[in-house]
Amino acid sequence: MTTEEDSRRLAELGYKQELARTWSGFSNFAISFSIISILAGCFTTFGQAWNNGGPIAISWGWPLISAFILIIGFCMSELVSAYPTAGGIYWWAAKLGKPIHGWFTGWLNLIGLIAVTASVDYGCATFLNITINRLTGGAWEASLPNAFLLFVIVLALHALINIFSHRLISVLQNVSVWWHVAGAAVVVAILVFAPENHQSLGFVFGGTNENTEFDFGDSGLPFWLYILPLGFLLTQYTITGFDACAHVSEETQGAAKSAARGLWQSIFYSAVGGWILLLSFLFAATNVEELNKQGGFVGAIFETALSPQLATAIFAISTIGQFFCGMSCVTSMSRMTYAFSRDGAVPGWRLWSKVDRNRTPVNAIIAGCVAAALITLPALYAPPGSATPVAFLAVVSIAVIGLYLAFLIPIWLRLRMGDAFTPGPWTLGRKYKVLCWIACVEIVIVSIYFIMPLSPKGIPGNPEFTWTSVNYAPIAVGVVLIGIALWWTLSAKHWFTGPRRTVD
Repeated sequence: MTTEEDSRRLAELGYKQELARTWSGFSNFAISFSIISILAGCFTTFGQAWNNGGPIAISWGWPLISAFILIIGFCMSELVSAYPTAGGIYWWAAKLGKPIHGWFTGWLNLIGLIAVTASVDYGCATFLNITINRLTGGAWEASLPNAFLLFVIVLALHALINIFSHRLISVLQNVSVWWHVAGAAVVVAILVFAPENHQSLGFVFGGTNENTEFDFGDSGLPFWLYILPLGFLLTQYTITGFDACAHVSEETQGAAKSAARGLWQSIFYSAVGGWILLLSFLFAATNVEELNKQGGFVGAIFETALSPQLATAIFAISTIGQFFCGMSCVTSMSRMTYAFSRDGAVPGWRLWSKVDRNRTPVNAIIAGCVAAALITLPALYAPPGSATPVAFLAVVSIAVIGLYLAFLIPIWLRLRMGDAFTPGPWTLGRKYKVLCWIACVEIVIVSIYFIMPLSPKGIPGNPEFTWTSVNYAPIAVGVVLIGIALWWTLSAKHWFTGPRRTVD
């Protein structure tokens, strides 16, 4: 499909071509692959799975949850093929349903994208903090304030790159893919050949662990029904953000096919690569006591199994991968902000929907990055005796819940529409019914689990209750849902009509 045909298809959907359509199909795949980033999620949330389930939450949990996410991806690929617009899932919901569906989907998606940007850049800053500490021989203190300082710097750099280097971004997305492939391969090779000892197959595929303050033990119903599912946050968080393929579809050539293909392929290849990477972690995790002592922090594996030089190299490889990931997150977030503002849904929408002479939504980039910094402020504080702020895991949960609930609405609407739906060139055919049902059920179950307490000290009424242990994901998501529901009821339903056509 030529650029002219892409622009004609976009005009049929109601929009004139404002963003520069310079991205190839590979670049479209690359942005989602970079946002999923096995060098980010597999490292930063490894401890969540280790503490909540142990090896089986990773060796079995990862491929199981990946399969469900791939099904969600297939459902979304069919939708992006039919409607390749920057608004992505918000636009689909408004088109398949009513303005109210677009309203809730857009806000959930926007909140999720801001939260995933915040969590990725904070994770990047955490690993950068450790890497600098190791390279300076301890002269740089790897403290929470220093981590937050680096977080703000990384966020600012990503904003500047997105503002001033539009053409460079698509190039960097392509570089990011190869960095993730080569970087992950180097990490696996180091963990296979460098350690003197490795764990057994029985430990990797049968080991359990409950390293939480709930103290339920690593067997029994509480473990299998509560603790282990909390460990699945590793997979559900790592493999997300793939809606980026839709958000940059107005900048992609042949988007009706290439964006659909890029979306599901980014999930599939990340799932395979991530599983291999995580298995290498588990086989190298020979010092279980130290790993538990450090709260499941993945760095404990490298520090106990490798020489200081090799451990530092792995930290550096992951940090650079996370930097690429955060850059892609800002791109996706800003395009969603631009598209949602273009339709008048965001306060100050005229400001956020402006593009500069380089056809870049500068104001949307700045606003999203400022919001990401603000919601991460609680990460300046960690619970007593913990090196990891519960706030970080809360931001992760907000990202997962916001994004997946936003995915749920258009998938459900497509299922409800049935044969009245007009597919694009990439379609599920008759399989859409069973796949859409599976996707909807999985998202509902996951969203319930990830608003649950991560520690007994975060439960009001507990004698040891402390606010730094609270999973504030349900508070944040709840307040937002109530807020946008009230806004809709009192005001928006009178003026918000969904996507606004900018061309006849």
